[in-house]
Amino acid sequence: MIVIKDLSFYYRKDVNILEKISTTLKPGHVYGLLGLNGTGKTTFLKLIAGLQFPKIGDVTVNKEISKERNVSFLLDIYFITDEVELPKWKIKTFEEVYGALYPKFDSKKFYELLTELQVNPQENLGNLSYGQQKKVNIAFGLSTNVSTILMDEPTNGLDIPSKSQFRKLLAKYTTDDKIIVISTHQTRDLDQLIDQLLVIHNRQLVVDESIYDLTKKIKFENNVENLTDALYFEKTISGLQSITENKYQEDSKLDIELFFNALTQDETFLTKFKTLQLQNHE
Repeated sequence: MIVIKDLSFYYRKDVNILEKISTTLKPGHVYGLLGLNGTGKTTFLKLIAGLQFPKIGDVTVNKEISKERNVSFLLDIYFITDEVELPKWKIKTFEEVYGALYPKFDSKKFYELLTELQVNPQENLGNLSYGQQKKVNIAFGLSTNVSTILMDEPTNGLDIPSKSQFRKLLAKYTTDDKIIVISTHQTRDLDQLIDQLLVIHNRQLVVDESIYDLTKKIKFENNVENLTDALYFEKTISGLQSITENKYQEDSKLDIELFFNALTQDETFLTKFKTLQLQNHE
């Protein structure tokens, strides 16, 4: 379990990056972390991983204080960074050296994942493309079997088939004892993968809800004609897309991109959204 209390962070004292963030992330969930570029998503992950230290507040992961970077903490968390900086070794050497650092590392699983991601395990990491190196890092991270995996823009550099394969592998990896947090600006890549949504905007955590709860509060519609009750709408090539209050508990699929656009492009949407009360679901 990740517990974050009154977290604030800044590089310059008069310019906060994150401000008074509190949340609890529980095992068995895949969290999608969204925010505009430069809003602190990567910093948020680094604070959890113990790579940055809070200016105010605390972050604990499985009761370990992340900034203390105890060995027991480091052995049970893996951070898949956006920029890949792997040593120019044979993949086998990389697996033997770094796999030894993680007590639950599964070598067989690592090579199975490489095969599924279409990476030649005989290759030298220095000869691989950026996308191929990201696949190696993803395969390694999943093979550590740590309880907490943090991913910063994991699908950057992956082609469409690889993104699809990534989603399948992640779904297979998710178990009741693991926490996965994925930061991305490619909202479509999280579709049908996450079950909890976190949105950082204007230095604060403005959304911290399950997908289930969100779709009970709001309804997403395409090709609508009547916009009288719309909380937000966009004109697209295929017609009008809208978000309305889900007054009658109708089923609709969460459109993450539309919801994110509403939060970041319409200053009134967040206020309207916060006033909605979750109706009982029977």
